Amino acid sequence: MRRLDDQPWLTAPATCAVMAALEAAGGPGCARFVGGCVRNALIGAPVADVDIATTLLPEEAARAIRAAGLKAVPTGIAHGTVTAVAHRQPFEITTLRRDVATDGRKATVAFTDDWAEDAARRDFRLNALYADGEGRVFDPTGHGLADAEAGRIVFVGDPETRIREDYLRILRFFRFLAWYGRCEPDEAALQACRTLASGMTRLSAERVSKELMTLLAAPEPRFAMAAMVRAGVLAQILPEATVGPAFDQVAALSPDPVIRLMTLLPIDERLARDASARLRFPNSTRDRLVAAAAAAPAIALAMTDPDVRAAVYRHGARAVADALHRRWAECPADEAAARRLLALAEGWRRPPLPVGGQQLARLGVEPGPETGRLLKAFEERWIAEDFPSDGHAERLAALVSSPRG
Repeated sequence: MRRLDDQPWLTAPATCAVMAALEAAGGPGCARFVGGCVRNALIGAPVADVDIATTLLPEEAARAIRAAGLKAVPTGIAHGTVTAVAHRQPFEITTLRRDVATDGRKATVAFTDDWAEDAARRDFRLNALYADGEGRVFDPTGHGLADAEAGRIVFVGDPETRIREDYLRILRFFRFLAWYGRCEPDEAALQACRTLASGMTRLSAERVSKELMTLLAAPEPRFAMAAMVRAGVLAQILPEATVGPAFDQVAALSPDPVIRLMTLLPIDERLARDASARLRFPNSTRDRLVAAAAAAPAIALAMTDPDVRAAVYRHGARAVADALHRRWAECPADEAAARRLLALAEGWRRPPLPVGGQQLARLGVEPGPETGRLLKAFEERWIAEDFPSDGHAERLAALVSSPRG
């Protein structure tokens, strides 16, 4: 039997305390680690969360946790989930389940003590892996271990059945392909995703955008993104997107998912704003997409240093750096120029406007629209002259005295 080796989380005091509490109530073997922690341990990937499956009913699991002096939080009792907190670390504990009814978004479940039944309702075979407290691995589908080791993303059972249970599994398929896939996409899975892609309209925008951004954050998203295009899935969720050479280049240049996303979109502020609203991206993501689209027309790898400083002053360092990444992806041969401009954009600090209404008042200008017009004119000249640090009074006086101001 395969075992998990050298896993600090497996023998950590917090983990041992939770497993001991559950087994004190349900006996040896009533609890096993499940899903991502087992999969990642097998393939040598980092383990972030430790989830546990148990034959104990949710109320029994909660009582067992509290009896051991640990904290139990009823995070999803109706679906069988209790969160245990030991040594300030959370563990999601879920009773074995089988689906009674599904509607493409949520499932009505019944609890079971059959590990095979629990495995049969999971999405992919490499996620239907369990391990006991000794690290012994259990593979109810008979294929999860081999899939994990080979980098195959294959649905448990019939792909269309799994997707109809929850249409988010379409996006999860491509997300797992990006993070863990090392083989050609499973053809049956691709066909099911293609056939049922329209079902994703049932999903909330937040669920869709979260999966998309997690996919884009993968170390190598290009393979999965190309598969999404072939299956018609990307067009379903982001019809504005085009996966072209710039995206392929930027995926190698930057790990930032927002930079990768903006390279999928045309340079269009309104489009970026509309797409962000539809997918309900966080405000920070929306603002970056819109700002980069606004800055992009002024950005080129042939810019002079004063051009870069002017762009940073007008659009902000983040927007200019984002737009420069796009230009670099469009012209990958100009790496030296791109790196130099990025260093300048990210290192230069936008200075404050060195004059204001008080200086104009001393020159006899009454507060009002004329003040704003003159300050704007001064600012444009100051930018054009590359932000000189002196001579401000003379420039302002010349503006006030000139016929056009």
